[in-house]
Amino acid sequence: MMIWLTILTMTLIIFASRYLFLDPRLPIKLNYQTQRFLSYSSPAVLTAIWAPIVFLPEENTINITFSNPYLIGAAVAIIIALKTKNVLLTAVISMVVFFCVSFFIK
Repeated sequence: MMIWLTILTMTLIIFASRYLFLDPRLPIKLNYQTQRFLSYSSPAVLTAIWAPIVFLPEENTINITFSNPYLIGAAVAIIIALKTKNVLLTAVISMVVFFCVSFFIK
């Protein structure tokens, strides 16, 4: 019961914090400096998610070699994203490259 209460409370807090800033009818507006500061949060969070996956595929061992399928897939994803600016194409091609590389390497 306590777990469900915790999950519900966290859900309400997150929803309220998002709703206050996203509903255009509410009179709460952020100034330019705050908006600019918050614009860095998404890249920071995404980097914190993908960097350990790509560079540390094994526990606490940095692997920056051509035998790392995560690194190859990430490099292909970066190149395709810069060239095409198409999220779906980038995701599909980089996943295919990742699976092919991991199949042939191991």
